[in-house]
Amino acid sequence: MGIFGALTTAVGGMRAQSFALENISGNIANAQTTAFKREDTSFVDLIPDDIPSKQLAGNVVANSRSTNGVQGAVQSASVATYMAINGDGFFVVEKPSNFVDNKPTFDGTDLYTRRGDFSTDSNGYLVNGAGYYLMGIPLDPTTGNPTGSVPTLLQFNSGFLPAQQTSQIQYQANLASYPLTAAHATATPGSELLDPASGFTADPTVAGTGTVIGSDTSLFLNETISGGAVTAYDSSGNPVNLQFRWGKVDSTTVGGTDEWELFYQTDSTATGATVAWQNAGVDFSFGANGQMSPQVGSLSLSGVSVDGITLGNVTMQFGSNGITQFADTNGSVQVNQLQQNGFPAGSLQTVSVNDKGRVVGTYSNSRTVDLAQITLANFAGVEGLKRIDGGAFVATDESGQPTFNGSGKILGSSLESSNTDIADEFTKLIVTQQAYSANTRVITTSNQMMQDMLNMLR
Repeated sequence: MGIFGALTTAVGGMRAQSFALENISGNIANAQTTAFKREDTSFVDLIPDDIPSKQLAGNVVANSRSTNGVQGAVQSASVATYMAINGDGFFVVEKPSNFVDNKPTFDGTDLYTRRGDFSTDSNGYLVNGAGYYLMGIPLDPTTGNPTGSVPTLLQFNSGFLPAQQTSQIQYQANLASYPLTAAHATATPGSELLDPASGFTADPTVAGTGTVIGSDTSLFLNETISGGAVTAYDSSGNPVNLQFRWGKVDSTTVGGTDEWELFYQTDSTATGATVAWQNAGVDFSFGANGQMSPQVGSLSLSGVSVDGITLGNVTMQFGSNGITQFADTNGSVQVNQLQQNGFPAGSLQTVSVNDKGRVVGTYSNSRTVDLAQITLANFAGVEGLKRIDGGAFVATDESGQPTFNGSGKILGSSLESSNTDIADEFTKLIVTQQAYSANTRVITTSNQMMQDMLNMLR
């Protein structure tokens, strides 16, 4: 039995080395496959049961050893929807079971992959190079909060983002302590002030009710300085140019306190008794240190209407010390921030993936909105996942069921490379070849011994 056992063992060894060679071949063939996970080979010895003094080295069998948890190198990519996972986790995907009228249908089976070369198809799905469709959790476009907790297929159609009416304006600026208005005269104290007695039909400096009519516009412009302008939007997305002006109404140079009034334009073509500018409704007083005293953090503009376009109620946010009064040789208003929260309607133009793992939509109105959160699945027994075509995996009893708390970080505009090391595979190839050849020598030697035994009978 010894010679025949050696022959059988050598054949088993050749079979095991052939199995290893097949894994090495597949690893080398997929050295450039996105997110490919190489298969290593594990050799297991098979020992026949006998007393210790009669035990043999035994036979051998080869098994695959997965490297699902071994990450490949991450490389940057120029496609905005490509993504890579740095760390643990898998993208949740589905494979279409059929296509009807060029639209995919699905059977609801979740699959998992690290292949992140996703791009949008004609139906608005994100599909990777192996044909798997990305899943995630949609986000509320207004709040940015998830609309569920279970991953669903992500589809982004070129629908419209509704217009948003301007309801808030962020405004911060420095008012020159001595405004160089058109009417100022350096040698005349108080000439830089907005004086309601200088010919105005009505007093514009009364906070809240003060107005400037069309016939007084020229005088008003001469005694005030520009406070900037911003494009605001009504509920239908119609744009309107909302302009501001500041008028200094009192000063310490004339024995009073430094006080200003803010105005916004209501009618750019106003004539006669039509109201052209409206007092914003708050007195802005400043101390010797250039800070507001008392502080005005915000104010509400009620029933704002500009050139016939109704904006409704608008809140102006100044923040802490957002409006200051420091000396400025330009004698003007230095606007540090002037932003509003309205926008017109727009259609979806492109989608991209950011480093927070969110799909971001860019609309024709230049707005960017978070549309979905990409979910990462994690497994307790990641090496127990079953491989299928296209770099995807199926959950098994050995892997356990997924939990959607993958600790990996999603990197946008990136791809994970194959974790195959060509140099390492070539080294294993040499060892495998030598082991296979050695097993053939055992067969040759066994055959020679058999021949020698037969020759004894002749």
